[in-house]
Amino acid sequence: MTGWEFACGVAILAGGTYLIRVAGVRLRSRITVSPAVETLLERSTMILLIAVGLTGALFAGTELSDPARPIGVAAGAVAALLRAPLAVVIVVAAATTAALRLVL
Repeated sequence: MTGWEFACGVAILAGGTYLIRVAGVRLRSRITVSPAVETLLERSTMILLIAVGLTGALFAGTELSDPARPIGVAAGAVAALLRAPLAVVIVVAAATTAALRLVL
């Protein structure tokens, strides 16, 4: 893949993303969505975010990550569930991972 092909691919994806966002704003007032569909869309968004987070926590490239990474992510998730500020969540997750990697 050449640099131009890559740049064109990125530009097409960026343009498509922008058009989807504009379509959402423009069509929101014209289309009524039932509460069941809104609930389904909200849940599917959360499922997608959780799946991406788990993939990042469990895999390093094509291999499984070391046990410290998912445990650190879990510690950060617990801190987030306890409504800690974002900086505290990040520090808790990083410190837990670092401490476990030092020990293991």
